[in-house]
Amino acid sequence: MQLKTQEAADVVALMRDVGRAARAAVAELALAPAAAKDAALRAAADAIRARRADILAANVRDVEAAKAQGITAAFLDRLTLNEGRIEAIAKGLEEIAALPEPVGAVTAQWTRPIGLEIARVRVPLGVIGIIYESRPNVTADAGGLCLKSGNAAILRGGSDSHHSSGAIRDCLVAGLRKAGLPEAAVQLVPTTSRDAVGLMLQGLDGNIDVIVPRGGKSLVARVQQEARVPVFSHLEGLNHTYVDASADLEMAKAIVVNAKLRRTGVCGATETLLVDLNAPKHYLPALIAALADAGCEVRGDAPAQAADPRVKPATDADWSTEYLDAIIAATQVDGVDGAIAHIRRYGSQHTDCIVAQDKAVAERFLARVDSAIVLHNASTQFADGGEFGMGAEIGIATGRLHARGPVGVEQLTTFKYVVRGNGQVRPG
Repeated sequence: MQLKTQEAADVVALMRDVGRAARAAVAELALAPAAAKDAALRAAADAIRARRADILAANVRDVEAAKAQGITAAFLDRLTLNEGRIEAIAKGLEEIAALPEPVGAVTAQWTRPIGLEIARVRVPLGVIGIIYESRPNVTADAGGLCLKSGNAAILRGGSDSHHSSGAIRDCLVAGLRKAGLPEAAVQLVPTTSRDAVGLMLQGLDGNIDVIVPRGGKSLVARVQQEARVPVFSHLEGLNHTYVDASADLEMAKAIVVNAKLRRTGVCGATETLLVDLNAPKHYLPALIAALADAGCEVRGDAPAQAADPRVKPATDADWSTEYLDAIIAATQVDGVDGAIAHIRRYGSQHTDCIVAQDKAVAERFLARVDSAIVLHNASTQFADGGEFGMGAEIGIATGRLHARGPVGVEQLTTFKYVVRGNGQVRPG
């Protein structure tokens, strides 16, 4: 018991140091020239390419440990790095560097009748704590976005990706060092103790300004329950693709298969297929066959089961399950309003898609589905900050305050009002 007490005390002291270092770093980073931040990002990208062998070796350690624990295929996909994914990480940092400078941007300005000149100017949020699971690329995405937006980042990756994340963070530090910026601007929590997460949620003595969770339902639930600082909510991706009677069938098949199977472990993957019961009779069997032939398990209601003998019976739980695997739920709905009603009941307000040639129907769906991202005739797998031209993202925010949808550099800023006068005083 004494040993555990001492270990807990050590974690508290360690995390306090992390918080203080981040607060000191952000005071300098918030005023850093755009050129210095961009140079740091480009140097970090160069370091990732130069050290890819080290990153891959670290990732092998994480993957082998995860396999020994019997992880799922989807989890393994999220954890695994390869040459292509490492190059994508490096390119992502370069794309972030190429984005317009957010800090100091004037978003509105006006002059009052008495001569006061007022401007609304973007400023960093401060110190951002990011808690994430399994995906080591988040280390670079989150660190790079925070750096570009003038924020200090405290990164707490999952214990399963600890070695991979550490190797990537070393590259970010190399970039910071080369650009003459404080190395503590991007810190990776140096312990896998779960106590560190609790301390971050409490705010590290006021040194964390915002928490961003990126992970499964249990992680997000814990963050929302325990956090004492503002949270960018990132709920599960209970995403739907609705195929309308007016849809082009070949387009619909391509979109549905991609939306489900391109990468099953990402939050933008479709989990439920909705098919208009007014569509031609061969639509439902064709869509299910396309999924099943591609290796996807389909769970459905009676019409779906009748459409293809490979369909397994769906339970009530299937309509509200984020599989993150090669499994999809399928059902028929009564037109676009039936699809909207189903999504309202079961969705998580993350990402939902309509496949339709009827523009009026599509616009009804886009207007009435209240999700952070809605798409027309495009795969839900485009729910990604990089695909939106943001370079990368920290996550997809499903809440309503401050940020919604992909969280990029702009969403990692707030604003202040700068007022310039020439001696005005307010009358009594």
